[in-house]
Amino acid sequence: MLTPDLAVNRRSGASDAPAHVEFRDLTVRYGDEVALGGVNLRIPRNCIFALFGPARSGKTTLLRSLNRMNDLIPSHRMTGQVLLAGEDVRAPGFDVPALRRRVGVVFALPSPLPMTIFENVVYGLRLIGERDRDRLAERAEHALVEAALWDEVKDRLHTPAMRLSGGQQQRLCIARTLALGPEVLMLDEPTSGLDPISTAKIEDSLRRLAESVTVIIAPSTVQQAARVADRAA
Repeated sequence: MLTPDLAVNRRSGASDAPAHVEFRDLTVRYGDEVALGGVNLRIPRNCIFALFGPARSGKTTLLRSLNRMNDLIPSHRMTGQVLLAGEDVRAPGFDVPALRRRVGVVFALPSPLPMTIFENVVYGLRLIGERDRDRLAERAEHALVEAALWDEVKDRLHTPAMRLSGGQQQRLCIARTLALGPEVLMLDEPTSGLDPISTAKIEDSLRRLAESVTVIIAPSTVQQAARVADRAA
């Protein structure tokens, strides 16, 4: 079970920074199984925070608690608090669709939609009502640049996303999430099974993103955490 213990703190003053994300005495159960027990954790704004733990230690459950994806599991029960910028995300009337735009998530397996590269990136924007072509094109380019994919796909945006390599598909999924302008980006083993070049490109993009976005990652390896994380638990 995940038990936070700060192990890495590379940024000066990071321990005194206000929490962007905070878990207070968080316990999560699926039926009779305790997935997380009494977790207390503070994550500063604009850093890369790595979550350590073996398989089934609760890392994914913790990530899903922040944007309330666990709500989709009928057996899920939670006690404690999850705060985003000081707001309790489980408060009555909290806007869950808006929360999921503020807190994006990318999982281990690339999940491009069966459509073009461009339509993949703007899919979420279309869902929330964006129709302006220039605005969609601008947001798509910006997201692809942030995900370190633009230079590789800018001349084939209207080709099927399924033709991309595995590493490119994962960066496309990151771009699709970034297009909505999240303030927090969560990644669950985002480079699992990818080649070293694709892994390096994703890690480089995360370092740049942390200048404006809080990144929470369950890394694929301890070595990856050592390369990219500012703090860890």
